Amino acid sequence: MSSTLGDLSVGEGGRVSGYAGGGNYRRQLLAMGLTPGTGLKVIRRAPMGDPIELEVRGFSLSLRRNEAQCVLIEKEGCNGSGNCSCSR
Repeated sequence: MSSTLGDLSVGEGGRVSGYAGGGNYRRQLLAMGLTPGTGLKVIRRAPMGDPIELEVRGFSLSLRRNEAQCVLIEKEGCNGSGNCSCSR
């Protein structure tokens, strides 16, 4: 199932499958390590939903909501127990 990073809830994860528009953002997201096939997990969201903190490649990354909407992801079998096959 394909969706955007901004659609994920806390504890959910997946793999980057591509980018929707955002020409300038795409280059920045690639530089931050969000390359296609990379696993990630949403760690938390700020109270108003912006920014979003992710676990990517063993480090924490925070993105604005509009940046997260540019990242297409494939959801994977992650759960809230910390056992996430996609972020390892």
